[in-house]
Amino acid sequence: MTKANKVLFITQEITPYVSESEMAKVGRYLPQAIQEKGREIRTFMPKWGNINERRNQLHEVIRLSGMNLIIDDTDHPLIIKVASIQSARMQVYFIDNDDYFQNRLQATDENGVEYDDNDSRAIFYARGVLETVKKLRWCPDVIHCHGWMTALAPLYIKKAYKDEPSFRDAKVVFSLYEDDFKNTFSSDFATKLMLKGINKKDVAMLKEPVNYTTLCKLAVDYSDGVIQNSEHVNEDVINHARQSGKLVLDYQSPETYSEVCNEFYDKVWETEQDK
Repeated sequence: MTKANKVLFITQEITPYVSESEMAKVGRYLPQAIQEKGREIRTFMPKWGNINERRNQLHEVIRLSGMNLIIDDTDHPLIIKVASIQSARMQVYFIDNDDYFQNRLQATDENGVEYDDNDSRAIFYARGVLETVKKLRWCPDVIHCHGWMTALAPLYIKKAYKDEPSFRDAKVVFSLYEDDFKNTFSSDFATKLMLKGINKKDVAMLKEPVNYTTLCKLAVDYSDGVIQNSEHVNEDVINHARQSGKLVLDYQSPETYSEVCNEFYDKVWETEQDK
């Protein structure tokens, strides 16, 4: 089988658009390294309210925007913006919406208080990325999700979007970081995330209250490979990944990370589909 030539990165943070962090640096430098190894890439992140659009030269992609995503019986317009990191010859697509991202920070507000609707923001972000990739008519071989804000993407790809040409043959990798959230999601979270193609048994593990551990375990269950990206991660989740029989890449030093990750994509790509 040919190697995975197209890699989609769905991440929470990319420097220089947000403050430098372990995840933001991976979001910036891993796609560049993978592109330089000859693979075709696309990269997505949320358009957090603290991203300076003028300084970073973001502009709306009209042909991709204009769709509404219904979450909790409410229409939420999907706005797609794009910017370029010239030194890396890399484009970054941003998922935006006035209710969820405009004038609001990342997971917490100015006082460090977590937003009550972070669950809905995660739903909107995952669905927004997948709808945009569909519109691009692009078919990634490997989809690499970074951080808990992307944790619903594996479920959607394997269930709700499994017959879409863009995702039918894709393998999913989920990267686990030290980042987490402290609050629990709203009691109707499992109902809110439902889409055609997802049955209640598919999300049976989402017993109330849904916390960080439960959400990341769901991501593991619908991924083909899991990467321990931080030196210290949630033990419950990484043990769940190891016991699942899925491919797991242990923590790598920053110096070797992109090289080992690149090889891991091919290992995941070559594994047989579960079904």
